[in-house]
Amino acid sequence: MPPRLLPRLLSRLLPPRPAGAPELDRANVVVFLWATLLLIVFQYFGKPESYRNSALESLLSPLAVRALGTHADLAPYAYWGVMSLLLRTLIPLTVVAMLFRASPRDFGWRWRGTLSHAPIYVGLWLVMLPLLIAASTMPSFQAKYPFFRGAMAGGLTFWGYELAYGLQFLGVEAFFRGFLTFSLFRRFGHYALFIMAIPYVMIHFNKPLPEVFGAFAAALLLGSLALRTGSFIPGFFLHWAIGITMDVLAIAKANGGWRNALAVVF
Repeated sequence: MPPRLLPRLLSRLLPPRPAGAPELDRANVVVFLWATLLLIVFQYFGKPESYRNSALESLLSPLAVRALGTHADLAPYAYWGVMSLLLRTLIPLTVVAMLFRASPRDFGWRWRGTLSHAPIYVGLWLVMLPLLIAASTMPSFQAKYPFFRGAMAGGLTFWGYELAYGLQFLGVEAFFRGFLTFSLFRRFGHYALFIMAIPYVMIHFNKPLPEVFGAFAAALLLGSLALRTGSFIPGFFLHWAIGITMDVLAIAKANGGWRNALAVVF
C-alpha cells in the first residue's frame, strides 16, 4: 500500500477531525494497527494456557521432554517467554527496521550509559520492597504467585521458570515502554504515556486489584524514565527483579518463612 493511501482512506471514512487535532499519518496508523494485532495474537495464542490442552502441547511435548528433561512441566512457561520475545520484541523491531527505516536505538534499545541510571532503579526497587512484602501477606497474591506452582520445588526448576519469566518481561518492556512509547511520543508528546498505559493496565485484568492500579502508575513512571534516559532496558531489569522478589516472598509465606524459602531458591 502506498505510504499515504491508508491515512487518506481512513480520512474519507471518518468524520471531520476537530479543530487543532492532529491529522492522521501513516507512521502512527501503522503503530496502532500493529499494536492491536500483536496484543490480540498474544492474548489468544501467546500465554501458558494457550499451550496447555491444545494441539501445540501434543505437537511440542516430545520436543519439550528432550529439551527440558525432568523439567518438561516448564514447557508452557518457556513457550510464554518465547512468544513474548517474538510478538512483543522481534516483530516490533521488524516494523521499526522495515517500515520506519529507523534504528532500534531510537525506540529505547540503548545500552550505553544505562549503568549511570542504575541508582534510580535500585532506589525504586527499595521503595517497592515494603509494598511487595505487604502484598505477599494477601491471599489474592499468595494464590497468584508464582504463576508456575512447580517453581516452589526450587533449584533449577525455580530458576528455569524465572528465566522464562524474564523473557516475558523483556517483551513487555520492549513493546510498551519501547515500541509504543517511543513511536507515539514523536506525535503525541507526553500523551503517549497515557495512551501506552491503557493497554498495559488491561493486560493486568486477571491480576489482584491492587496490582491493576499499580500497573497504571508503573506504566507512567517506567515510560517517563525510558523517554528521559533513552532506554527501557533498566526498566526491564527492575520489572524482572520485582517479579522475582514477589515470587520469593510468596514462596516464603507458603513455606513457613525465609529459611525454607531460601532453601527452595538456592
